[in-house]
Parts: sequence; structure tokens; C-alpha cells
Amino acid sequence: MSKVLKLDEPIFELVTRHPEAVEIMVGLGFRDITKPGMLQTAGRFMTLSKGIKLKKIELETVRLAFQQHGFEIIE
Repeated sequence: MSKVLKLDEPIFELVTRHPEAVEIMVGLGFRDITKPGMLQTAGRFMTLSKGIKLKKIELETVRLAFQQHGFEIIE
């Protein structure tokens, strides 16, 4: 069974449920989430979808990176 992530889910909730997602996200360029307090503040309203647009990363790139770690991203 794969771990499911939703594009419109706040990053804070995503990482709370799946702490290993932080490493994947940092690898994709989401380095800000490792800054102290960033996850607790911006992470509560920033979603994976918004972050992808903000960082100008292809959705398919993100999807593949998470799939390699047993995750499934749903719309």
C-alpha cells in the first residue's frame, strides 16, 4: 500500500504524517522547510501545489520523486 499525499494539503500536515517527506522535498528544492519555525508558520497554509508553482518545479518531477519513495500524489 502506498502512502498518499494530496496536492492541496498543507505541508505541515503532510510532514506531520510522513516525516520522511521532508528529505524528498528538500531534494526537490524546498529548502525553506528545514528553517526553524518555517514549517510551523508558512507550512500551515502552504500546500504542495502552491509550493510547486512558487518554486517553478514540474509536477511530474515531484510526482516521480515521491513515487521513488513509495508515495502516491493525488489531485
